[in-house]
Amino acid sequence: MQKIGIVGSGLMGSGIAQVTAQSGVEVLLADQDSDSLDRALAQIGKRLARLGEQGKLNEDIDVIQERIQASSDLDRMAEADLVIEAVSEKESLKRSLFEQLDALCPPSTVLASNTSSISITNIASATKRPDRVVGIHFFNPVPLMPLVEIIRGAATSDETSAAVTRFAEHLGKTVIHAKDSPGFVVNRILIPFLIEAIFALESGVASREDIDKGVTLGLGHPMGPLTLADFVGLDTLLSICEVYQREFGDPKYRPPVLLRRYVAAGWLGRKSGKGFYEYPNGNA
Repeated sequence: MQKIGIVGSGLMGSGIAQVTAQSGVEVLLADQDSDSLDRALAQIGKRLARLGEQGKLNEDIDVIQERIQASSDLDRMAEADLVIEAVSEKESLKRSLFEQLDALCPPSTVLASNTSSISITNIASATKRPDRVVGIHFFNPVPLMPLVEIIRGAATSDETSAAVTRFAEHLGKTVIHAKDSPGFVVNRILIPFLIEAIFALESGVASREDIDKGVTLGLGHPMGPLTLADFVGLDTLLSICEVYQREFGDPKYRPPVLLRRYVAAGWLGRKSGKGFYEYPNGNA
Protein backbone atom coordinates (compact mmCIF):
# COMPACT_ATOMS: atom_id res chain seq x y z
CA MET A 1 0.00 0.00 0.00
CA GLN A 2 1.72 3.13 -1.25
CA LYS A 3 -0.69 5.79 -0.01
CA ILE A 4 -3.03 5.72 3.01
CA GLY A 5 -6.05 7.96 3.42
CA ILE A 6 -7.26 8.87 6.91
CA VAL A 7 -10.59 10.61 7.48
CA GLY A 8 -10.76 12.41 10.81
CA SER A 9 -7.93 14.42 12.33
CA GLY A 10 -8.64 14.02 16.03
CA LEU A 11 -6.42 12.16 18.48
CA MET A 12 -6.80 8.83 16.72
CA GLY A 13 -6.60 10.11 13.16
CA SER A 14 -3.53 12.25 13.83
CA GLY A 15 -1.87 9.38 15.67
CA ILE A 16 -2.48 6.95 12.81
CA ALA A 17 -1.17 9.56 10.36
CA GLN A 18 2.00 10.00 12.41
CA VAL A 19 2.91 6.32 12.71
CA THR A 20 2.09 5.73 9.05
CA ALA A 21 4.35 8.58 7.95
CA GLN A 22 7.09 7.37 10.29
CA SER A 23 6.90 3.97 8.57
CA GLY A 24 7.71 5.57 5.21
CA VAL A 25 4.19 5.55 3.72
CA GLU A 26 2.48 8.59 2.19
CA VAL A 27 -0.58 9.87 4.08
CA LEU A 28 -3.62 11.88 3.03
CA LEU A 29 -5.25 13.29 6.19
CA ALA A 30 -8.75 14.65 5.58
CA ASP A 31 -11.14 16.58 7.78
CA GLN A 32 -13.89 19.02 6.89
CA ASP A 33 -12.73 21.19 9.80
CA SER A 34 -9.59 23.03 8.66
CA ASP A 35 -8.87 24.19 12.22
CA SER A 36 -8.84 20.57 13.37
CA LEU A 37 -6.37 19.75 10.60
CA ASP A 38 -4.10 22.58 11.71
CA ARG A 39 -4.21 21.37 15.31
CA ALA A 40 -3.48 17.81 14.21
CA LEU A 41 -0.42 18.83 12.21
CA ALA A 42 0.83 20.94 15.12
CA GLN A 43 0.39 18.05 17.57
CA ILE A 44 2.15 15.64 15.21
CA GLY A 45 5.03 18.12 14.96
CA LYS A 46 5.32 18.37 18.74
CA ARG A 47 5.25 14.60 19.20
CA LEU A 48 7.89 14.09 16.51
CA ALA A 49 10.06 16.80 18.08
CA ARG A 50 9.96 14.97 21.42
CA LEU A 51 10.89 11.70 19.71
CA GLY A 52 13.74 13.48 17.95
CA GLU A 53 15.04 14.88 21.22
CA GLN A 54 14.98 11.35 22.64
CA GLY A 55 16.91 9.98 19.65
CA LYS A 56 14.01 7.76 18.59
CA LEU A 57 13.69 8.89 14.96
CA ASN A 58 15.63 7.42 12.05
CA GLU A 59 14.84 10.34 9.73
CA ASP A 60 14.66 14.11 9.89
CA ILE A 61 11.35 15.42 11.21
CA ASP A 62 10.82 17.44 8.02
CA VAL A 63 11.05 14.29 5.88
CA ILE A 64 8.39 12.55 7.96
CA GLN A 65 6.09 15.57 8.01
CA GLU A 66 6.35 15.99 4.24
CA ARG A 67 4.72 12.57 3.85
CA ILE A 68 1.52 13.92 5.41
CA GLN A 69 -0.76 15.93 3.14
CA ALA A 70 -3.73 17.56 4.87
CA SER A 71 -6.90 18.39 2.99
CA SER A 72 -10.53 19.30 3.65
CA ASP A 73 -11.43 17.71 0.28
CA LEU A 74 -12.80 14.20 0.79
CA ASP A 75 -12.48 13.53 -2.94
CA ARG A 76 -8.74 13.09 -2.48
CA MET A 77 -9.40 9.77 -0.78
CA ALA A 78 -9.74 8.37 -4.31
CA GLU A 79 -5.92 8.51 -4.47
CA ALA A 80 -5.46 6.08 -1.56
CA ASP A 81 -4.97 2.31 -1.59
CA LEU A 82 -6.43 2.07 1.92
CA VAL A 83 -8.76 4.57 3.61
CA ILE A 84 -9.07 4.47 7.40
CA GLU A 85 -12.07 6.16 8.97
CA ALA A 86 -11.37 7.76 12.36
CA VAL A 87 -14.44 9.93 13.00
CA SER A 88 -16.76 10.07 16.01
CA GLU A 89 -18.14 6.79 17.37
CA LYS A 90 -21.62 7.15 15.84
CA GLU A 91 -22.93 4.49 13.48
CA SER A 92 -25.03 6.85 11.35
CA LEU A 93 -22.01 9.09 10.77
CA LYS A 94 -19.75 6.18 9.84
CA ARG A 95 -22.31 4.62 7.49
CA SER A 96 -22.82 7.94 5.72
CA LEU A 97 -19.06 8.40 5.34
CA PHE A 98 -18.54 4.88 4.00
CA GLU A 99 -21.32 5.42 1.47
CA GLN A 100 -19.47 8.53 0.24
CA LEU A 101 -16.10 6.78 0.18
CA ASP A 102 -17.58 3.86 -1.74
CA ALA A 103 -18.74 6.26 -4.45
CA LEU A 104 -15.44 8.17 -4.53
CA CYS A 105 -12.82 5.43 -4.37
CA PRO A 106 -11.83 2.88 -7.03
CA PRO A 107 -13.20 -0.66 -6.50
CA SER A 108 -9.74 -1.85 -5.45
CA THR A 109 -9.53 0.52 -2.46
CA VAL A 110 -9.86 -1.09 0.96
CA LEU A 111 -12.11 0.83 3.36
CA ALA A 112 -11.33 0.36 7.05
CA SER A 113 -12.96 1.64 10.21
CA ASN A 114 -11.12 2.47 13.42
CA THR A 115 -14.34 1.91 15.36
CA SER A 116 -13.96 0.54 18.86
CA SER A 117 -17.46 -0.91 19.20
CA ILE A 118 -19.68 -0.64 16.11
CA SER A 119 -20.40 -3.63 13.86
CA ILE A 120 -18.16 -3.81 10.80
CA THR A 121 -20.92 -5.72 9.00
CA ASN A 122 -23.35 -2.85 9.61
CA ILE A 123 -20.83 -0.29 8.35
CA ALA A 124 -19.98 -2.41 5.29
CA SER A 125 -23.65 -2.68 4.33
CA ALA A 126 -23.56 1.01 3.38
CA THR A 127 -21.17 0.12 0.53
CA LYS A 128 -21.18 -1.99 -2.62
CA ARG A 129 -17.85 -3.58 -1.61
CA PRO A 130 -18.49 -5.32 1.74
CA ASP A 131 -15.70 -7.79 0.92
CA ARG A 132 -13.21 -4.87 1.00
CA VAL A 133 -14.45 -3.36 4.28
CA VAL A 134 -12.66 -4.27 7.51
CA GLY A 135 -12.08 -3.04 11.05
CA ILE A 136 -8.61 -1.83 12.04
CA HIS A 137 -8.80 -0.69 15.66
CA PHE A 138 -5.80 1.23 16.94
CA PHE A 139 -5.38 2.15 20.61
CA ASN A 140 -4.78 5.57 22.12
CA PRO A 141 -2.16 6.99 22.06
CA VAL A 142 -1.47 5.40 18.69
CA PRO A 143 2.28 6.19 18.57
CA LEU A 144 2.82 4.41 21.91
CA MET A 145 0.31 1.56 22.03
CA PRO A 146 1.63 -1.57 20.28
CA LEU A 147 -1.69 -3.34 19.65
CA VAL A 148 -4.07 -3.30 16.67
CA GLU A 149 -7.28 -5.33 16.46
CA ILE A 150 -8.32 -6.53 12.99
CA ILE A 151 -12.04 -7.25 12.72
CA ARG A 152 -13.70 -9.04 9.83
CA GLY A 153 -17.27 -8.26 8.90
CA ALA A 154 -19.54 -11.01 7.60
CA ALA A 155 -18.35 -10.43 4.02
CA THR A 156 -14.73 -9.33 4.56
CA SER A 157 -12.46 -11.34 2.26
CA ASP A 158 -9.34 -13.22 3.28
CA GLU A 159 -7.37 -10.96 0.93
CA THR A 160 -8.63 -7.79 2.63
CA SER A 161 -7.95 -9.09 6.13
CA ALA A 162 -4.45 -10.20 5.13
CA ALA A 163 -3.63 -6.89 3.43
CA VAL A 164 -4.65 -4.81 6.43
CA THR A 165 -2.80 -7.16 8.78
CA ARG A 166 0.38 -6.67 6.73
CA PHE A 167 -0.10 -2.91 6.84
CA ALA A 168 -0.49 -2.87 10.64
CA GLU A 169 2.59 -5.07 11.03
CA HIS A 170 4.52 -2.74 8.72
CA LEU A 171 3.76 0.01 11.25
CA GLY A 172 5.43 -2.14 13.91
CA LYS A 173 2.17 -3.10 15.59
CA THR A 174 1.21 -6.45 17.08
CA VAL A 175 -2.05 -7.72 15.57
CA ILE A 176 -4.86 -9.74 17.08
CA HIS A 177 -7.99 -10.83 15.20
CA ALA A 178 -11.50 -10.55 16.57
CA LYS A 179 -15.00 -11.51 15.51
CA ASP A 180 -17.50 -8.78 14.65
CA SER A 181 -18.98 -8.54 18.13
CA PRO A 182 -19.57 -5.29 20.08
CA GLY A 183 -16.32 -4.10 21.63
CA PHE A 184 -14.33 -6.89 19.94
CA VAL A 185 -11.71 -8.13 22.48
CA VAL A 186 -10.13 -5.30 24.46
CA ASN A 187 -13.06 -2.91 24.86
CA ARG A 188 -15.45 -5.79 25.56
CA ILE A 189 -13.42 -6.25 28.75
CA LEU A 190 -12.31 -2.65 29.38
CA ILE A 191 -15.57 -0.69 29.14
CA PRO A 192 -17.43 -2.40 32.02
CA PHE A 193 -14.32 -1.80 34.14
CA LEU A 194 -14.35 1.95 33.36
CA ILE A 195 -18.10 2.16 33.91
CA GLU A 196 -17.81 0.54 37.34
CA ALA A 197 -15.13 3.07 38.35
CA ILE A 198 -17.48 5.92 37.39
CA PHE A 199 -20.33 4.31 39.34
CA ALA A 200 -18.00 4.07 42.34
CA LEU A 201 -17.20 7.78 42.09
CA GLU A 202 -20.86 8.66 41.51
CA SER A 203 -21.97 6.78 44.63
CA GLY A 204 -19.22 8.28 46.80
CA VAL A 205 -17.23 5.10 47.41
CA ALA A 206 -13.99 7.09 47.21
CA SER A 207 -12.46 10.20 45.65
CA ARG A 208 -11.31 10.21 42.03
CA GLU A 209 -7.69 10.17 43.21
CA ASP A 210 -8.19 7.21 45.54
CA ILE A 211 -10.11 5.20 42.95
CA ASP A 212 -7.27 5.66 40.47
CA LYS A 213 -4.59 5.08 43.10
CA GLY A 214 -6.35 1.92 44.25
CA VAL A 215 -6.29 0.47 40.75
CA THR A 216 -2.73 1.50 39.85
CA LEU A 217 -1.23 0.26 43.14
CA GLY A 218 -3.67 -2.53 43.95
CA LEU A 219 -4.03 -4.03 40.48
CA GLY A 220 -0.73 -2.95 38.99
CA HIS A 221 -2.30 -0.96 36.15
CA PRO A 222 -0.18 1.83 34.64
CA MET A 223 -3.11 4.26 34.65
CA GLY A 224 -6.22 4.61 36.82
CA PRO A 225 -9.65 4.02 35.23
CA LEU A 226 -10.84 7.63 35.57
CA THR A 227 -7.62 8.95 34.06
CA LEU A 228 -7.99 6.39 31.27
CA ALA A 229 -11.62 7.39 30.69
CA ASP A 230 -10.47 11.00 30.23
CA PHE A 231 -7.86 9.77 27.77
CA VAL A 232 -10.40 7.75 25.78
CA GLY A 233 -12.84 10.67 25.68
CA LEU A 234 -16.00 10.69 27.76
CA ASP A 235 -18.20 11.24 24.71
CA THR A 236 -16.63 8.21 23.05
CA LEU A 237 -17.08 6.18 26.23
CA LEU A 238 -20.76 7.18 26.40
CA SER A 239 -21.32 6.22 22.76
CA ILE A 240 -19.72 2.82 23.35
CA CYS A 241 -21.90 2.23 26.41
CA GLU A 242 -24.99 3.00 24.36
CA VAL A 243 -23.91 0.59 21.61
CA TYR A 244 -23.30 -2.18 24.15
CA GLN A 245 -26.60 -1.61 25.92
CA ARG A 246 -28.47 -1.71 22.61
CA GLU A 247 -26.62 -4.71 21.16
CA PHE A 248 -26.40 -6.88 24.29
CA GLY A 249 -29.59 -5.73 26.02
CA ASP A 250 -27.81 -6.10 29.35
CA PRO A 251 -28.28 -3.42 32.06
CA LYS A 252 -24.69 -3.87 33.23
CA TYR A 253 -23.67 -1.70 30.26
CA ARG A 254 -25.94 1.22 31.20
CA PRO A 255 -24.08 4.55 31.23
CA PRO A 256 -23.72 6.22 34.66
CA VAL A 257 -25.73 9.42 35.11
CA LEU A 258 -22.49 11.19 36.02
CA LEU A 259 -21.00 10.27 32.64
CA ARG A 260 -24.02 11.67 30.80
CA ARG A 261 -23.83 14.90 32.80
CA TYR A 262 -20.15 15.42 32.08
CA VAL A 263 -20.69 14.89 28.35
CA ALA A 264 -23.68 17.26 28.36
CA ALA A 265 -21.50 19.86 30.07
CA GLY A 266 -18.83 19.47 27.38
CA TRP A 267 -16.37 17.89 29.83
CA LEU A 268 -15.03 15.25 27.48
CA GLY A 269 -11.65 14.54 29.07
CA ARG A 270 -8.21 15.50 27.84
CA LYS A 271 -9.39 16.69 24.45
CA SER A 272 -11.65 19.36 25.97
CA GLY A 273 -9.32 20.28 28.84
CA LYS A 274 -11.61 18.90 31.54
CA GLY A 275 -13.16 15.57 32.44
CA PHE A 276 -12.73 13.75 35.73
CA TYR A 277 -9.51 15.78 35.95
CA GLU A 278 -8.42 19.14 34.58
CA TYR A 279 -5.93 19.49 31.70
CA PRO A 280 -4.86 23.11 31.33
CA ASN A 281 -2.40 22.22 28.55
CA GLY A 282 -4.85 20.05 26.61
CA ASN A 283 -3.27 17.31 24.49
CA ALA A 284 -0.07 19.16 23.69
